[in-house]
Amino acid sequence: MHIIVVGGGVVGVTTAYELNRRGHQVTVLERHGIAGNETSKGNAAQRSYGVVYPWADPSMVLKAIPWLFKKDGPLKMRMPPSMKALRFMLATLRYARSPGLFGLNRRAMLRLGIHSRKRFLALEKELGLHFDGEHEGLLHLASTPEALEGYRQTHRVLNELGIASRLLTPEQVREAEPGMTGNGPLYGALSYDTDGTGDCHLFSRELAKACESKGISFRYNTETEHLIADDHRVTGVAVLNKEGKADTLEADAVVVCAGCWSNSLTRPLGLELPIYPVKGYCFTVPLKDPDRAPVSTIHDDNYKVVSTRLGDRLRASGFVELADFNRDIPEARLATIRKSVESRFPGCADLKAAESWTGFRPMTPDGPAIIGRGPRENLFLNTGHGTFGWTLSAGSASVISQLIDGEEPSVCLDAFRPGRFAE
Repeated sequence: MHIIVVGGGVVGVTTAYELNRRGHQVTVLERHGIAGNETSKGNAAQRSYGVVYPWADPSMVLKAIPWLFKKDGPLKMRMPPSMKALRFMLATLRYARSPGLFGLNRRAMLRLGIHSRKRFLALEKELGLHFDGEHEGLLHLASTPEALEGYRQTHRVLNELGIASRLLTPEQVREAEPGMTGNGPLYGALSYDTDGTGDCHLFSRELAKACESKGISFRYNTETEHLIADDHRVTGVAVLNKEGKADTLEADAVVVCAGCWSNSLTRPLGLELPIYPVKGYCFTVPLKDPDRAPVSTIHDDNYKVVSTRLGDRLRASGFVELADFNRDIPEARLATIRKSVESRFPGCADLKAAESWTGFRPMTPDGPAIIGRGPRENLFLNTGHGTFGWTLSAGSASVISQLIDGEEPSVCLDAFRPGRFAE
C-alpha cells in the first residue's frame, strides 16, 4: 500500500520507518524544512519508559492551584486564560475525578513504554544511529519524606509490571551521580534502571535520512490543508508547498501524526480531538566540567525540572504552561530551570550561555495518546502523546503499523482509542 504519514516529528518518522519495514510505500508530509523541528526539537531528552503517567492525575488536583501562584511553581497559565485552556482544564478535572481511571491509564501507558523500549533497542541495533543515545537509567529525586513515600507506591506498581527500579538512599544517589554536589534537599530517589536518554531532534533527522535511503519519500515545507474523503475512505491529501502551489496526493491509507495540529484534519470528518498545546521550556548548553554534570537523567522534584546528559552537553527542561500557541520565553522560566541545575550540579556549565527553546506538547485531557483507527476505514491516528512522545514513539509506531496490517497489536489499545472523548 501507499501510505501517507502527516507529520515529520519523532512519532511520524518512526511510524514511517515501521511501515516501510513492513513493505509499504510511504510518503511523509512535513511543514518544516527538516524532520523533528517542532515538539521533537527541544524536549527533556529522556526516554522515560517507566515514568509515563496520565496527565489527569488525582493527586495533582489539589496542588495545581497553589502552583499557579508560586513563583517557581511548575504549572503556569496565561492570564486571562482562553476558553480553550479553560475547557481543557475542566475536562482534565473531570477525568481526574473518574474513579479508577488514572490507575488503568497509567498501566496502559507503562505497557506501551515497555514495548517502546524493546522497539528502540531493536531499531538502534538495526540502524546504528548516532544521537547521543544511552540507556543509563533515570533518577527521580525525593526532596521531601512525603515524596519518597510516594515513590514506594510507584515502586510497587513497577514491580507488578516487571519494570526494573530501585529505591535509593541519599548516599546511593550521590554514588550513582558523583557530580551532584549541590545543596538541594535530598531524602533519596527512585531509580528507573533501564530508562534512556537521547537527542530527539538529532534522532528524528538521522532516522529520516535512514528512511530516505530505504525509499521513503519526505516532502518538506509542505502544509497539509485537509484530507479528501467520502463517507467510507480517505482518498487523498490536499497540500500546499512553500511557493503556495496546491497539489493533491492519492493514498491507500493515511496516518495522522500531526501533534497539536491533528484536530484540524479530523474535525471536518466528524472526529473532535481535544489536544491542547501544553507549553514547555528548555535550554541546552555545552558542559564546562563534565565531572560535575549528570551521568544520565535527573528529575528534580523540588523544581519539577529534568536535567539530562547528552554527550558533552546538558539539556534542562521544565514547566507545564497553558498559554495556547504563545512562543514567548520569559526570563523567569529560564531562571527557575537554572536554579534547579545549580542546586544539584553547580559549576557543570555556564548556564547563562545556554541556548533556550520553547515548544508545545500535544496533550490529551486524560493523558494517554490517541492511537487507533479514525473516522474512516483507512484513516489512522498516532498523535497526542503529550510529554511522552519521544519515549513512546517507537512503541506507538509499532502498534499502529500492526493495526494497519490487520494484526493484533502488541499492546492493548483500549486506553488510547480515538473515539473515547465522545463517549
